[in-house]
Amino acid sequence: MILQALKEYYDRKAANQEIARDGWIKGNIDFLISLDPEGNILNISDLREQKGKKLVPRMLELPNIGKQALKHTNSGNDGNLLWDNASFVFGLGPKGDIRLQSMIDAIDEWLGPCDDVGIAAVRKFLTNGLADRSHFDKVLNNSEYGEILNQGNARITFQVPLTGFNLVIDSPAVSQALESAGQNIFPGCVIGTCLVTGQEGVVIEATHPVTKGVWGAQTAGASIVSFNKDAFNSYKKRQSYNAPVSKTAASQYTKALNTLLESSSQCMHIGDASTVFWSEKRSSFEADFSLFFNEPPKDNPDVGTEKVKSLFESVSSGSYLDDDGDDRFYVLGLAPNAARIAVRYWQIGTIAEFACRIRQYFEDFSIVKPPNEPEFYSIWRILVNISTQDKSENIPPNLAGDFMTAILQGTPFPSTLLQACLRRIRSDVQNRVKPVRAALLKAYLNRYQRFYPNPNQREVRKQLDINQPSIGYQLGRLFAVLEKIQEEANPGINATITERFYGAACATPVTVFANLIRLKNHHLAKIENKGRVINFEKLLGEIMGRLNDFPAHLDIQEQGRFAIGYYHQRQAFFQPKAEGKDN
Repeated sequence: MILQALKEYYDRKAANQEIARDGWIKGNIDFLISLDPEGNILNISDLREQKGKKLVPRMLELPNIGKQALKHTNSGNDGNLLWDNASFVFGLGPKGDIRLQSMIDAIDEWLGPCDDVGIAAVRKFLTNGLADRSHFDKVLNNSEYGEILNQGNARITFQVPLTGFNLVIDSPAVSQALESAGQNIFPGCVIGTCLVTGQEGVVIEATHPVTKGVWGAQTAGASIVSFNKDAFNSYKKRQSYNAPVSKTAASQYTKALNTLLESSSQCMHIGDASTVFWSEKRSSFEADFSLFFNEPPKDNPDVGTEKVKSLFESVSSGSYLDDDGDDRFYVLGLAPNAARIAVRYWQIGTIAEFACRIRQYFEDFSIVKPPNEPEFYSIWRILVNISTQDKSENIPPNLAGDFMTAILQGTPFPSTLLQACLRRIRSDVQNRVKPVRAALLKAYLNRYQRFYPNPNQREVRKQLDINQPSIGYQLGRLFAVLEKIQEEANPGINATITERFYGAACATPVTVFANLIRLKNHHLAKIENKGRVINFEKLLGEIMGRLNDFPAHLDIQEQGRFAIGYYHQRQAFFQPKAEGKDN
């Protein structure tokens, strides 16, 4: 299904000429060499364009005759057809002769004896240079570009003005050769039925083209379909014949996936997974999807907030803005796994379904918070705040994938998310229950309650709920009040009871609360404002009236409610009285 969806995306982009044709690849070209019919150099043109302070190469469709056309191996014999970098075009370096010869061989193999004037001129240019390097002096000694070309990295293609084509690669002979290559039956090839398209009698690809751009994978690329050991094979089939896909379909789905991975608007990183997404048709939801989850750019910090608000304002059916809510939408998470790519998650639904689930996700995370906090949290901000030392590299990879899957499916969040959050709260002595952690705990507990209703519990509200039946929640409130009393009794205190006793109070309340209750009497006596003392005593009485005793142990969900109760009560101290309670 994944390959079929990618093939459909290729067809969609190809119909609008937004992706390289079959047999071609999108690549950068820096310089254009003009030749006469005899292969002599007429001129060299700089195709780069000034963008800001940089010169940016021109993106062109280039003939693709190798699976690593844009990145060479060390052999030197993998020249491209009618284009390449300067080290191949001019035979630079210790393997110069091999590189030049490989470009000549590519022309002979793919185009053969040809009447095309442009192709013949390029071949003469290369053969003349192979025989006598001085043939290239006109460009290599060029006062303006010579130094750049001698470095060997600049990419070059050719033009023969007399042919009437803008570039030699535009020749019909080149297109015909590439088009027929995927259909040619050659000795040793395997003929079969393509699992992606259902076509019969097609040439099956032995090793699929590599996918590049997956974060953390090998720079040379990795395979999403690969069988490189006998243990993976069935019925004595070798390599990718175990999952038969035609050469054409393999090329097309790989181009589609590489295009998505290269896109800044259709690819984002979640944990260790590179996540790509696309819709059946062009849509606003497709363009905005990453803004729901990514950290907003510093130069436009409100862009994500605006898109989330648009999501909340979408029609009640769940469709997004003016999109067709019934259009299919795909989300694919890929993670590196040695020379392969692992599928971390794969989700299919309609735009309406995903819009509703994402909107519910933001509603679940809604909580009272200080004014300097972001209105909506990115997935990165959520995950980094529950990872060790609040560092991105410590985000558990499987946790990120499971979290994203739950958001997209609208299912309960993984229990490992709750465990990681509580561990971080216990270990973070300075910050404890940050707003983002409180929001995560609220979201987890409410989803769990929604799917597994407990008549003795109710959902956690956005702000302080004095009637919340949870013992853990009320104990968290009590702990926050005791801390506040200590702070007002000792202005500027370095360490409060939260730094010393939070872990024990949250997990085993009976071991610490009796002592803390006795200690608060000493603190209340030090507060000079007697009206403030009376208010604290009333608040303590209200909370204690909801408790029968101090339990010996709180389970993990009650520990989560303890943290939220503590957080809500702390926030209520800094809010107007009318907003501090939610009955």
